[in-house]
Amino acid sequence: MDLYEAMRKRCSVRSYLDKPVEADKLDRVLNAGRLSPSARNRQERKFVVVCDGERRRAIAEASEQPWMAGSPVIVAVVGTTPDATMYCTVPTDPVDCAIAIDHMTLAAVAEGLGTCWIGHFGQDACRRLLGIPAEAKIVELMTLGYPADPPVDRPRKPLEEIVCHETFA
Repeated sequence: MDLYEAMRKRCSVRSYLDKPVEADKLDRVLNAGRLSPSARNRQERKFVVVCDGERRRAIAEASEQPWMAGSPVIVAVVGTTPDATMYCTVPTDPVDCAIAIDHMTLAAVAEGLGTCWIGHFGQDACRRLLGIPAEAKIVELMTLGYPADPPVDRPRKPLEEIVCHETFA
């Protein structure tokens, strides 16, 4: 699949088929995250892959989003240096983890899978469930599986509304 086609087809999936994700497809999606760039190439992130049904249900409950339990895979994308910042004063973990997630979502589309970024979750409860140490932070959760429904095109603003040249206007 062409990269631009994957970008057009990517959408948030909240309903999945009751079908496991094959190990080779999961590995390719995770590898896409591994290959993503990071600040100073530190690669200070971890991907915690959850396939166990009980643990997925517990994460869904801690996130107050029951639909998540129906996803065959939940990936916790964890930043391991929450106090690190780039020279521009922006924290590195959220940026590095977002780039990794974006790479994984596009790889998932190419594999015929769907994903959803989850920012609404109980940080402390999910960290406990996944054994994540206090000095690390889950930046996002991502569900992954075969979509139950075909993707729906989402409207996007025209380029002219979001691009400025030379200065912010």
